[in-house]
Amino acid sequence: MAAVPNSQTIAPGLYVVATPIGNLSDITLRALDVLRAADIIACEDTRVSSRLLSHYGIKVRTTSYHDHNAEEKRPQLLEQLQDGKIVALISDAGTPLISDPGYKLVREAARLGIKTMPVPGVSSVIAALSVSGLPTDRFLFAGFLPAKTAARRKEIEKLAVVPATLVLFESVHRLDDTLAELASQLGEREAVIARELTKLYEELRRGTLGELAEHYAKTGDPKGEVVIVVSPPSAPAVADIDMESLLRMRLKTMSVRDAAAEVAKLAGAPRQEVYAKALSLKEQ
Repeated sequence: MAAVPNSQTIAPGLYVVATPIGNLSDITLRALDVLRAADIIACEDTRVSSRLLSHYGIKVRTTSYHDHNAEEKRPQLLEQLQDGKIVALISDAGTPLISDPGYKLVREAARLGIKTMPVPGVSSVIAALSVSGLPTDRFLFAGFLPAKTAARRKEIEKLAVVPATLVLFESVHRLDDTLAELASQLGEREAVIARELTKLYEELRRGTLGELAEHYAKTGDPKGEVVIVVSPPSAPAVADIDMESLLRMRLKTMSVRDAAAEVAKLAGAPRQEVYAKALSLKEQ
């Protein structure tokens, strides 16, 4: 068995460490090395992280670092980093800073010239995308939608024309309402609900947004963590005025063929259709 590294084999600095989202076996060997070598581990919730650390026999001092105490704790962590300590930043689950607190600590550390290193691993966003069966060449992670209905509708309106697969987080208590709102504004797009990923009761449910909304309205609130993956809009969903605006901008510096090719890719529209529009605009 390889020797457990000590603090002398891990350089001082801030390490942003991904941890499992459910199955504790999903942690990387490098993450374990860094956590064992750390002088202090900054956790979103020390009680949640203690399960992982205890499982792997890691007895390093921990401190809580979250939105509510960040202003107080950040200077303390930065002081330790400036003293040449090894600080590991972890969240309750998955990759820190992905819909989690912590970016200000990373930004301040970088400003002070402190070495900041990612220790990549599990992310529920990437995990859900990888098994969704939906296009993955371009996607937008939109985090949690607003809880209030009016604000949620406005946000979905903005997302409706994004030419990419959408990835969202949602509370199980709002899942059916959110799916119904998505179906209302985005139409019958394909979607996948990825629930409790890597855990005992993992579920992947596929269907149109309307079908999924109906299912969860009937079955009631599910349990656990939920990721919603929604397919990109079809070509007609991209407004002509948007396409025209994109073409006009590009025709100032590009050929008709190049402008059409780029806009067709951005809009997810047939290239011949976009070329015809570009040709018409050029003639005008």
